[in-house]
Amino acid sequence: MIGRLRGILVSRQPPSLLVEIGGVGYEVEAPMSTIYDLPGIGKEVILLIHHAVKEDSDTLYGFLHESERALFRNLLKVSGIGAKIALAVLSGVSTDHFARLVQSGDVVALTKIPGIGKKTAERIVVELRDRLDGLSGVPGASTHLAGAPMDAAGEATVALQQLGYKPVEVTRLVQKVAAEGDSAEAIIRKALRAALGG
Repeated sequence: MIGRLRGILVSRQPPSLLVEIGGVGYEVEAPMSTIYDLPGIGKEVILLIHHAVKEDSDTLYGFLHESERALFRNLLKVSGIGAKIALAVLSGVSTDHFARLVQSGDVVALTKIPGIGKKTAERIVVELRDRLDGLSGVPGASTHLAGAPMDAAGEATVALQQLGYKPVEVTRLVQKVAAEGDSAEAIIRKALRAALGG
């Protein structure tokens, strides 16, 4: 499997790139986040590759940063998401911002990304929340995800989702009951009371 390409950028027609290596031109699909940062035509480029082999296709997806490739691969693991939508996600939002949206369960913001409907956004939050370690290589997001403590509302949001509440419902409940200075535990208690009509 191809994991990395180093060659001359021959053409750039988003989302497709053509990279020449030793006289052979490799067609590579890339998100706009990578395409924006590429050098000019005729310059050397190094791309990290996700090599997808299927019965009817053999496709290379290229990224300048490992965080982008890691997020792309995580997205492909979400049921209902293919490469086209994964590229749209990376083209529409930065990796660190996307990680924050997943962590906070912000389904509404996720649905603003092309190709992401409400159900898909909910699946992304549910399925990727447990894989945030895979997103911890995201620049600017690793400390937020893996090291620094979340705020009380963020902790409460994650805890309520782990109890089985839907992301949309959790967001609504937390916004409704959270008051300044509340601990995560207090927000959870109030949210559960509100959810149960107490």
